[in-house]
Amino acid sequence: MGSVSTTPSDVPALVMGGAGFSYQLHPEPQSLPIVDILLRAFELGVCTIDTSPYYEPSEQLMGAALSQAPITSKYARQDYQLMTKVGRIAENEFNYSPEWIRTSVSRSLERFRTSYLDVVFCHDVEYVSTDEAVTAVGVLFDFQRQGTIHRVGISGYDMQVLADIAKLARERYGKPVDVIQTWAQLTLQNTQAESRGFDAFRAAGVNSVFCSSPLAVGLLRTGGIPVGLTGDWHPAPKGLRAAAAEAGRWAEEHGDGEAFSSFALQYAVGKARQNCSPSFTVSTITGISTISELEQNVSAAKKILRPAADSGEPTSLLQYCDIDESAWKKNEPIFDGIRATLGDWIDYDFTTKTGTK
Repeated sequence: MGSVSTTPSDVPALVMGGAGFSYQLHPEPQSLPIVDILLRAFELGVCTIDTSPYYEPSEQLMGAALSQAPITSKYARQDYQLMTKVGRIAENEFNYSPEWIRTSVSRSLERFRTSYLDVVFCHDVEYVSTDEAVTAVGVLFDFQRQGTIHRVGISGYDMQVLADIAKLARERYGKPVDVIQTWAQLTLQNTQAESRGFDAFRAAGVNSVFCSSPLAVGLLRTGGIPVGLTGDWHPAPKGLRAAAAEAGRWAEEHGDGEAFSSFALQYAVGKARQNCSPSFTVSTITGISTISELEQNVSAAKKILRPAADSGEPTSLLQYCDIDESAWKKNEPIFDGIRATLGDWIDYDFTTKTGTK
């Protein structure tokens, strides 16, 4: 690849997912050193946070942490971006009424002690009717006109539903949604965001996509799926779990000391960057709950990205804009071997709709 960047420099390679501070993924999220984690994230160049009221109590914990002096003395509100969601309340509870959407946005503003939110998504739109989802998008557009929300998005798993709602919202309101978030579909195990999603999203006028769960919510790592107070909710069937465990063993036998999770994250980040252009951007959201996880994730991302030509001696991940083609080529045999081990489970999707994202 040449020295000209195809990715706008303000598009984050990594976004910190707030689900790591939730009861779904951690038994005691209140015990986590969130101020220290956020400080380290900002220092490393991970300056965008994604969360949801559904990731209880992530909003409250991060909002309180961001108001603490160690952070406010070093970082102004414009130094970081906040993304959150509306509509999903609990595992089997949704409220997409305009009244609740307005209440939820106001509550998030209060929890984060801010006058604006950078992005707000309608959460898991495939669980409600199309009309409910499109109407909720309209409520968020109202907030956008007021300046309370900068960008309006939709999130979910089903690619076709996301594309359909984006298309219908554009038809109804005369403008596209700004951003789409999908999960576990730009990974070593599933690349349907690339094969089925991105073109459809572009056709609906969407110019930004966030792909979360690069490890398929813990599936693509050694040590098993994370279990919090809500128990084992992961939608992967036993066969896929066994195949992922075997792929992990293969990766660590052939990966020259590199962890399975590192290869998985490098693949996801690299794929995201391969799909970026000046008019269409893709970023990766990864949940963390420790400084060690954060540092490992940033290290993995830097292994597959290259700094911009004019960045001098890069220290921040924000300076790493494009995929490092030589690093990708070096890792391709490992990526291919992992995918071969996964076999028929490649592109298996969780259409049972039991995931947490």
